[in-house]
Amino acid sequence: MNDKEPLIELSGVGKVFYTEDLETHALSDVHLDIERGEFVSIAGPSGCGKSTLLSIIGLLDDATAGEYRLEGEAVHGLSIGDRARIRNQAIGFVFQAFNLIGDLTVFENVELPLVYRDTRTAERKDRANAALKRVGMLHRARHFPAQLSGGQQQRAAVARAIVGDPLILLADEPTGNLDSNNGEAVMDLLGELHADGATVCMVTHHPRYADMAQRTVHLFDGRIVREATPADRV
Repeated sequence: MNDKEPLIELSGVGKVFYTEDLETHALSDVHLDIERGEFVSIAGPSGCGKSTLLSIIGLLDDATAGEYRLEGEAVHGLSIGDRARIRNQAIGFVFQAFNLIGDLTVFENVELPLVYRDTRTAERKDRANAALKRVGMLHRARHFPAQLSGGQQQRAAVARAIVGDPLILLADEPTGNLDSNNGEAVMDLLGELHADGATVCMVTHHPRYADMAQRTVHLFDGRIVREATPADRV
């Protein structure tokens, strides 16, 4: 593998959803590269294809056209098992709805990706505690999600996303269910993770949060219509 290759390469990617009498074109001819260590935001109005694009990048869904390469390797047509393995080992997810398991403690939620990897118990403990400490949630490790505020739940979700040291962190509207103070705190946390070397791709409808990224990709009707960097916003 060439280290200079983009981490993510999308070439002519399209996505069509079919029903009995209707075709919905969610994405059309999307070309997008994401470099290692980059922070990219995906912005646009509701229904423009933002979350569909993130689902394809995260191997939760498959494109119906074009090519997707991760670390230089084509991922289209992989088996369900291979896609699940790559998601578990290479991709960390942060969702708007947190998606924590209610009957597991914060610690158990965070260590869960490592359980699926068959990581040894002692290593799971060390890595889960380190991830919780990194997001300022180690003191809540034995609490259950229902005992946490929304901001605390999202911090725990970020810890779960980073515990496996993923190649890329995908965040889908990570501040969408939070008040402004907690939203700012989660954005600060994502910024800190990026400053430490994480590759981050975030979907957001919030213009100011989108502008916190190194590059913003604007979607409209399933197509990339423009990209912007901080220099373009001056």
